[in-house]
Amino acid sequence: MTRVRNPEGALTKRCTCTDPDSGKRLGSRCPKLRRPGGGWHPTHGMWGYQLELPARPTQARRQLRRSGFDNRDTASAELRHARTLLDLADGDQDLAVEVADLLHACRPGTPLPDRDTLAARIRAGVPAAVPTTTGDYLTTWLQGRRGLAEKTIRGYSDHIRLYLIPHLGKIPLQSLRTGHIEAMFTAIGNQQDAIRAARASTDPAVRATVKGVRPMEASSTQRLYATLRKALNDAVVRAKLIPANPALGVELPTAKRPKARVWTAKAVEHWQATGKRPSPVMVWTPTQAGRFLDHTQRHDIVLYAMYLLILHRGLRRGEACGLRDHDVDLDSRHLTIVEQITTVGYTPITRPVKSDAGDRTIPLGPKTTSALRDYIKMRRRWQTVNGDQWPDTGLFFVRPDGQPWHPQTISDRFDHLIATSGLPPVRLHDLRHCAASYLRHGGADMKEVQETLGHSTLGLTSDTYTSIILDLERGNADAAADLIPRNAA
Repeated sequence: MTRVRNPEGALTKRCTCTDPDSGKRLGSRCPKLRRPGGGWHPTHGMWGYQLELPARPTQARRQLRRSGFDNRDTASAELRHARTLLDLADGDQDLAVEVADLLHACRPGTPLPDRDTLAARIRAGVPAAVPTTTGDYLTTWLQGRRGLAEKTIRGYSDHIRLYLIPHLGKIPLQSLRTGHIEAMFTAIGNQQDAIRAARASTDPAVRATVKGVRPMEASSTQRLYATLRKALNDAVVRAKLIPANPALGVELPTAKRPKARVWTAKAVEHWQATGKRPSPVMVWTPTQAGRFLDHTQRHDIVLYAMYLLILHRGLRRGEACGLRDHDVDLDSRHLTIVEQITTVGYTPITRPVKSDAGDRTIPLGPKTTSALRDYIKMRRRWQTVNGDQWPDTGLFFVRPDGQPWHPQTISDRFDHLIATSGLPPVRLHDLRHCAASYLRHGGADMKEVQETLGHSTLGLTSDTYTSIILDLERGNADAAADLIPRNAA
């Protein structure tokens, strides 16, 4: 016999010699496979092995058969490797069949799966019998995330659904390379360039094709990259599905915070002629801010106090919506920021403020306090009109029917007020920039501005929220010139 049996399967040795009479291959029956003394011939024939594989009840008996090994030790080592892969099932018959499916599908000449990689797939709960695509992994990874804010989960989900799966989803995770990821970001960049070109087109039909579509800026691209990098890092460290993170070699343009610019007379003139803003972040001069508050007081008294508070004290939109009655102390002239109402998609979510620095107490000046007192008087009249139908929300700012404000409604009504006021446009969030600038140039130091706005670092405040209001700084414009003596008239 030319077959050596062992407890883990059977080793075989065959050759390609043919029977001179029938022309059929002799295989394991070739007499040349053995030496005259009975030992194996060292060069004639090739070694192989066969191994019984677990089968489903509806399947016939099946075997893993591999051949083409130059020596017995190599064939024996792979046979032992195949057995260690089956042992990963640890008595789980269904899992054993899955592993057997994976082994049975291995093409001749290709290596068997790596044990550690397969073990990681099993621990991660991904199918053992099929290659894990990047899309399958990302979906499983998202489902396993715990302890994250709903907005964070929504951001991960949107990134995976809108970008990562369409571009990378079909690539096996183990085959994902830096080049694939770079190609994805190149394609996304080209798409965003096309959106910007269409938005700037002089053809109304072309502009209509991208109506309501906002191109992805560098900061959004960086957030997308951060999602992918985190997911793949978990595939390396936690699931051990891949040896290294291919996203680490990708270079993207740095996302710079846009500088706030002031709506000077020249900037307003340019905007009126072209419709373009000097910067995505714009700051009103104090005069312009006063015009906005006067316009709001006349045309939207319901939200006047909220907008005034944001402009005076730099609250975020969600912080104003989530401000609670018992957090506002007008007698002591201060308020405490603890909760906020934000949105996930369009759904309002009440949650704590975003950081320890955001949980803060803010002093109120006499003008702000007076406006808030007037608002409370107006709210009491609303409550009287509604009677028993008035809900007890515990919120400070509510609609005339007592219900909470939806954050998007606050932004929409703000935009409408600007459109009807004739003022140059700013975003609702830009009122924080206004408040920071007015505080700074009114004499507050950077630490006070930081604490008022609820920033975690002084650098964030300095880099992002302070602007030069030219009208207030003009007194020092000639400071250098005044020091230089001149003889000419």
